[in-house]
Amino acid sequence: MDGRHRNPYELTDESPVYVISVAAQLSGLHPQTLRQYDRLGLVSPDRTAGRGRRYSARDIDLLRTVQQLSQDEGINLAGIKRIIELENQVAALQSRVAELSAAVEGAAVALQQREAQVHASYRRDLVPYQEVQQASALVVWRPKRGESRRGE
Repeated sequence: MDGRHRNPYELTDESPVYVISVAAQLSGLHPQTLRQYDRLGLVSPDRTAGRGRRYSARDIDLLRTVQQLSQDEGINLAGIKRIIELENQVAALQSRVAELSAAVEGAAVALQQREAQVHASYRRDLVPYQEVQQASALVVWRPKRGESRRGE
């Protein structure tokens, strides 16, 4: 189901439902850390009309990933930001490849249908052309006895 027909009350992984205190508790981080990550552009939650942050389940997963890369892997925040950007770029490119593959597949089907239409339109009363091989032969003419050579 695409986004234009989605029920506005249906919750998805992208639904911004968690306030910062709940997001901090769910991710195991301090609220100030979430604010810092937001300022750095690592995790950008949606905002309410009053500018309050609202985190989605996907944001919570991303917060956990940032924490794991920072604490367990020793990657600095600039490196983590670059990793996230590259992962987002890869996801976008994979989506585009899927779109293009579907378009190519559709074009191939259309081409096969058109080719079938062309073959179906062939006239059946025509005989296929076959090239004739020319043989090289030498014919010698000799006049019959009694015939003159010059028509005398």
